[in-house]
Amino acid sequence: MNETLIPLNCSIHDVLCVMMDNLQDTNLPILKIAENAGRLMRPILQANNAIRSKSNVAHHYDLNGRLYSLFLDRDRQYSCAYFTSDEVTLEEAQLAKKRHIAAKLKLDRPDLEVLDIGCGWGGMALTLAKEFGAKVTGITLSEEQLAAARARAKQEGLEDRVNFELIDYRAMDRQFDRIVSVGMFEHVGAPNYETFFRTVKSCLKPDGVALIHSIGRFDGPGATNPWIAKYIFPGGYSPALSEVLGPVEKAGLRTTDIEILRLHYAKTLAHWRRRFAANRDTIASLYDERFCRMFEFYLSGSELTFRLSDHMNFQIQLVRQQEALKLTRDYMYDTERRAAQLASAAE
Repeated sequence: MNETLIPLNCSIHDVLCVMMDNLQDTNLPILKIAENAGRLMRPILQANNAIRSKSNVAHHYDLNGRLYSLFLDRDRQYSCAYFTSDEVTLEEAQLAKKRHIAAKLKLDRPDLEVLDIGCGWGGMALTLAKEFGAKVTGITLSEEQLAAARARAKQEGLEDRVNFELIDYRAMDRQFDRIVSVGMFEHVGAPNYETFFRTVKSCLKPDGVALIHSIGRFDGPGATNPWIAKYIFPGGYSPALSEVLGPVEKAGLRTTDIEILRLHYAKTLAHWRRRFAANRDTIASLYDERFCRMFEFYLSGSELTFRLSDHMNFQIQLVRQQEALKLTRDYMYDTERRAAQLASAAE
């Protein structure tokens, strides 16, 4: 970031590729010591109460709104896309992600009420309303995202079907037919997992369905990279499934489906990194060169963590009653195909 380390005749991405590839065959005691120290500090570093959570969100998501439009897809999906093939565009992969998640929510009748926890710029909520006839309440702690999401709902004539609120998930006291959360669970913090899932249960109707989409890790519990925690996502943590399922069980929820998305986020980040590079001069004019170097380090390091290290994405489908869903997963695939066909016919 401060140019005290300068890549010669290559990019920082090339440097990180070599370093992280070599780390796969290295067992340095100092790395284990650092990780264990990080785990011991988690109760402090991830004590994300309502006030601290809002501050953490503002640190990353309340940046200049134009920044994200310069490297994300048109819908500003800031989470892992779903690549059905290597040939699809980022826009196509993000739309496929939304439909993939919607299929798991079993939106099988109109006017189902959906709670979107961590709604971002509103893309998921608007898609669920437009394509699946849902009535969506999106909640966020980002004032920038809230304003943009509300403006989009008004522009698309969906104000009667989509409502966005500035509220912490712990303050929600209504029940919904469906609950979705995409890319928000990473900001909850391990000490708050039980509270999160108890909130999901209390906000979910008895016959409801919830879907949590999050970054995770294959290699068991760990600690957030200190640089990421300081400069990019304070209070953030990507959990192992072993840390998630215990709180799910304690909350009294039933896990009905788990899917691991391998390498999809590496592909997503590669798209973001290329788009960032293509718009680097504009981004530098919004901030400065140091910010650009910081963001390049973040995007490259994150991509390689998914490609060469232990990170992945998981989607967990949850219910209160086992009878809420059909016995096989066929309805998911049928819903995805039907949504794609209807969209294609409407074009």
